[in-house]
Amino acid sequence: MKFQHRSLTLTVFFAAWVLLTSPPIYAKFLTGVVTHVTDGDTIWVRLTEGGEPVKVRFQGMDAPESCQDWGSQSTNALKAKVLRRNVVLNTRARDDYGRLLARVRMDGEDLGAWMVAHGHAWSYHYRRNPGPYAMEERSAKDERRGLWANASPVEPREFRKLHGSCK
Repeated sequence: MKFQHRSLTLTVFFAAWVLLTSPPIYAKFLTGVVTHVTDGDTIWVRLTEGGEPVKVRFQGMDAPESCQDWGSQSTNALKAKVLRRNVVLNTRARDDYGRLLARVRMDGEDLGAWMVAHGHAWSYHYRRNPGPYAMEERSAKDERRGLWANASPVEPREFRKLHGSCK
């Protein structure tokens, strides 16, 4: 009995320690209208709560750089889909450039999934994880949609390593 009590005490202590020392995990939902499309994975949204438009980077996908093959097509596809439309942002953080990182939805549709499924972006791969849109990427690749019509498209991350950003 004494051993079980001690084990329970250690378990409770460890759980409390993890909760108290972990960074807060929260999601913030914001709504607004897309005022500008910078490229295939970055938009500007005027939030419903007012103020100046905020720069939003799509989370979970990576679109070609604007000066890269398929970059302008990716930008134009996103622009045709979302410009001056209402979106919902599910955001948890900002990136190193101060942009909100968000999953972006419009009329219930995940726009990151839409971009990847239509061959306008890659699922954001990290380490051995194929990313959140791996199924959509596989389908676009198999069907040779969008950037996959090119026999060997270069991921934006690799493009930036070789050429830097387009700016």
